[in-house]
Amino acid sequence: MLDSLLRILALTRKELLAVLKDPRGRVTLFLPPILQCLIYGYVATYDLYDVPYAVLDQDHSAASRDLLARLDGSGVFHRVADLRQTSEVKPWIDSRKALLVIQIEPDFERQLLAGQSADIQVVADGRNSNTAGTALGYVASIVGAFNADWHASHRTTSMAAPNARSVQVTTRAWYNPNLETRWHMIPSLIGTLTLLQTLLLTAMSVAREREQGTFDQLLVTPFRPAEIMAGKALPSLLVGIVQATNILLVAQFWFRIPFAGSFLTLYLGLILFLLAAIGIGLLISSVATTMQQAMLYSFMIMMPFSLLSGLATPVSSMPMWLQYVTYLNPLRYAIEIAERVYLEGAGLKLLFPDLWPLASIAVVTLSAASWLFRKRLT
Repeated sequence: MLDSLLRILALTRKELLAVLKDPRGRVTLFLPPILQCLIYGYVATYDLYDVPYAVLDQDHSAASRDLLARLDGSGVFHRVADLRQTSEVKPWIDSRKALLVIQIEPDFERQLLAGQSADIQVVADGRNSNTAGTALGYVASIVGAFNADWHASHRTTSMAAPNARSVQVTTRAWYNPNLETRWHMIPSLIGTLTLLQTLLLTAMSVAREREQGTFDQLLVTPFRPAEIMAGKALPSLLVGIVQATNILLVAQFWFRIPFAGSFLTLYLGLILFLLAAIGIGLLISSVATTMQQAMLYSFMIMMPFSLLSGLATPVSSMPMWLQYVTYLNPLRYAIEIAERVYLEGAGLKLLFPDLWPLASIAVVTLSAASWLFRKRLT
């Protein structure tokens, strides 16, 4: 047993030296995940901080000015034009100079004072549906606040009766009070970026040995097939943990996203996830004969994993048959674990529905890779 462990450690050291002694290899392993995390944190966001809009105010009343002042003072909307006629709306949207055009009818204030509903028209540039939907949501929120303040300040005598009650909705977001996309995106990248590097490193390890002609030399050594697999898997596990730690440090010290859970729970989930990813990588390395094939197979698998993980779109929004497919995706569970531990502070008991599928995927993929590895050697 001790001899076997020493052989595994020796092969692990050899693999780490092969990767880390190359300056380009060191840069490729550790710098891209940090840069990608920073880019995702600033670019991959659905939050809007600068919405250009134009106004067609046909009422010019105190009520319309109050509503527009709320938009201008929100810090999100900035007015780029005051239009005079309806025909000017289309050119401003077509030229992308304005994301929204808000049109207020001539009798806006009169209808409000009469206790009637007063409509405003919001024309949005729908070429980017996510941006348009978010901007319309911001407008709806500001209009809702305007309505509440208007009814409070213009309450009629009947409404002011002792038995009258006003209904107000108070919204509170748990775990992400400001609803920042970055708080969802960065913890999810702990699994996503780690999977990419771990999968590539593991898949190319055996292919590199075959291309360099050292794999046959490895077979005539006292190493057993299981020991060779363990020696190939352990360096990838260590590199994956280091990469996940780097992304975690960027999330905490650069983006200042508060960590609510336990590091022990997070790393337990990451280790199970990395074992599943390493099993898939070893399967690829058992099939691929060249490094180019291993790289192509890895990217071919990585794209569906990312799309079916819930990173960009919720799993619940996918067709039902695709939702069943996501149960085979280890990245889905890794993102769920990272988000819940990081933001929610979930413990092992709450994460058990995500931990046992990861463990099952790891057992199946590692067993299949071991069987295929032995078969290729015979």
